[in-house]
Amino acid sequence: MDETPEFIAAAAAMLGPRGWTGDPDLVNPWLTDWRGRYTGRALGLASPANTSDVSAFVTLCARHAVPIVPQGGNSGMSGGATPDDSGRAVVLSLRRMNAVRRIDGQAGEAVCEAGVILQTLHDHAARHGLRFPLTLGGKGSATVGGLISTNAGGTQVLRHGTMRAQVLGLEAVLADGSVFDSLAPLKKDNRGFDLKQLLVGSEGTLGIVTAATLKLLPAIGGRVVMWAGLGAISDARRLLLLAQREAGEALEGFEVLPAHCLEAVLGYLPGARAPLAGDHAWHALIELVAPEAGAGALTEMAERLLVAGLEAGTVEDATIAASEAQAEAWWLLRESISPAERAIGPAMQHDISVPVAAMADFVEAAVPRVERAFPGSRAIAFGHLGDGNVHFHVLAAPGSEQATWEQVQGKAISAYVHDLVLEWHGSISAEHGIGQMKRDELERLGDPVALRIMRGVKAALDPAGILNPGKLVTLAPGASTP
Repeated sequence: MDETPEFIAAAAAMLGPRGWTGDPDLVNPWLTDWRGRYTGRALGLASPANTSDVSAFVTLCARHAVPIVPQGGNSGMSGGATPDDSGRAVVLSLRRMNAVRRIDGQAGEAVCEAGVILQTLHDHAARHGLRFPLTLGGKGSATVGGLISTNAGGTQVLRHGTMRAQVLGLEAVLADGSVFDSLAPLKKDNRGFDLKQLLVGSEGTLGIVTAATLKLLPAIGGRVVMWAGLGAISDARRLLLLAQREAGEALEGFEVLPAHCLEAVLGYLPGARAPLAGDHAWHALIELVAPEAGAGALTEMAERLLVAGLEAGTVEDATIAASEAQAEAWWLLRESISPAERAIGPAMQHDISVPVAAMADFVEAAVPRVERAFPGSRAIAFGHLGDGNVHFHVLAAPGSEQATWEQVQGKAISAYVHDLVLEWHGSISAEHGIGQMKRDELERLGDPVALRIMRGVKAALDPAGILNPGKLVTLAPGASTP
C-alpha cells in the first residue's frame, strides 16, 4: 500500500502552510544544485521553524521510511544537498531557522541556528566588536549548518583551521527524531567519544544540524594586504615560509594563482585591474592582521617581508594595498576565479590536498602530466597553498560540448587527477565535501578500513538509511542508495 498521500497529509498538518509545500513552483528551485550539475525530484519541501519541528518531522519521515535531504543555502560544491531522481525524498530546508540566539563577548562565543547565513554571523559579531574567523566566496548564501556539515574551509584556515575548529558545541536531530544536545562549550570533556565532532563533516548523513555554539575572536584592529608577482609556484612556497617566519601569528591568509587565473578574472570582472604592471607566471595574495594593540607594526612587518623576498630573488615585484577599498578589490580578484574560469568553457574542478610541504612540487609535476595525458586541455591550480589545498581545474579544449565532454573525457580526467593525488598521499576532497559527485571515487580510492568504519557508524546511527541517502558513503559497497 502506498503511504505517500498519508505522509504528505500528516506533514502538511504538522508543519502548516509555511512549513510544508508540494507546489512545484516553490519546490523546483531547490532541486538543482547551484552549479547546475545535479537535478532531482522530491515529494515536497519542508521548512521547519525550530528544533522541535525538525524532530517531529524526522520522526514522521522515519515512520513512513521517507528519505530526507537536508539543505541550507544550496551552495555546496559536490551535490550533497540535491535529492536523487526517484521522487521518494523530501528536501528539509533549514533556512527558516535563522536566529543568532546569543553572542557572549566575554566568552567569545555565538549560539546560532543552522539557517544563519555566514555574512549575517559576521555582521552580528562585528556589532559586538568580535569576528567569526572563517570566510569564503559564498558567504552571502552559505549557512552555518551547511558549513558544519561539510567542514568548510575558506581563506583563513592557515591561521584558524576549518569549520571543525570553530565548533564549540552542537545540536542535531538524529534519524529517529531524537535530539542530540551538546551545545555547552566545554573545553574539557572526557565522557567518551566527541560526538559533536563526529557530526561535523558528515554531510547530513548521520544527523541534521539544527544549532551550534561557535568560536568568536576579537575584531581585527588592522590589516595589511600584499600582492606579489612570482616566477614559479616553488617561489610561492619559499615566500610562504618567509612570511611564516617574519609575521608569525599575524599571517592570516596566503593565496596563490597562476597568470591564467588572473587573466581570466580581468576579462570577466568589469573594470578590474591587475595589481602589478608586469607579467608574472604566478601571483600571491597575502594578508596580515593584528588586534588593535599590534596594528601599528603591520605595515613595517609587511615591508620587511617583501624586501626580504625581493632580496632573496623569491619575489619579482610586489605592492601593498593603499586602502581598504584596494585590499577588497584584490580579494575580489581571488574570489572571482571560479566563475571566471566557468565563463571560459567546460572544466572539471577538483578540490584536493596533499601534505603542505609537497604542494608546490605536486603542482609542478601534475600540471604537465595532465596536459600531456589529455591533449588540448589546460590544467590550472590556485588557492590555499599554506593549507596544502588547491583547486585543481582542468579546462576543456576550445569548442568542446559541455555535457558530452564532462561525461566522457571529464570523468577520465577526474579519475586521473585523483590517482595523482593518491600517489602524493593526499585527499580527493579538502574542503568541499564528497556529496554525490565524489562518492564513487571515494569508494574506489578510499582506505578500505576507513570506509568500513564509516559504514559502521552510518549503519549504527541511521540503520534505515533515510538521512541524505546516496551521499558521502553508502551502507554497502557499490550501492548508490540504501
